[in-house]
Amino acid sequence: MIEIPSGLHKDVVSLAFLLGTWEGAGVHAALPGQGDPETEKCNFGQELVFRHDGRPFIEYRSRTWVLDSEGAKVRPLENEAGFWRVTGNPHGTTGTREIECSLVRDDGTVEIWYGELADGKPQIDLVTDAVARVADSAPYSGGKRLYGLVNGELMWVGEKSAPETPLRPYMSGQLKKVLNPAQLVESVADLPDDGIAFFR
Repeated sequence: MIEIPSGLHKDVVSLAFLLGTWEGAGVHAALPGQGDPETEKCNFGQELVFRHDGRPFIEYRSRTWVLDSEGAKVRPLENEAGFWRVTGNPHGTTGTREIECSLVRDDGTVEIWYGELADGKPQIDLVTDAVARVADSAPYSGGKRLYGLVNGELMWVGEKSAPETPLRPYMSGQLKKVLNPAQLVESVADLPDDGIAFFR
């Protein structure tokens, strides 16, 4: 069941299934010549946060890090942040709802994405409309992404292309929602004064 939090702007209610903090892991495979030997193909951990402040957009932040064979963090992989909006048919009265995302990544890449929210299911398809990058960032000409809620987990896959490389998958993740501790008790007043009380 998808909860609609109080204070959520009516124009982004259709994105409510994304809200919260998600954590999990995935697989990364850099485009040819774009990854260092240790991260060209690797497993990664991810924290993905979607939140709102009452305005007509959802704030987005993603942090990923390389995992070793034991699942321990090795070092950062890539971070990105941005804003998601429903730009066409936000209230779902005419079928397709159009999504717009503006994202910036830590490698100096800025992207504008457009896509659609599937009718009747929590799934979003996105394609880049514009890409800008600083001189030192890796060549990159565009991408596609698919996000979907499947059995309570947020699944996503990203595809990327470069001038010399056709569009191909480069990252995919499987994430579980992190519960807010306040959701586990009926009232904050029910929490013990200190941690020791849990063991009495």
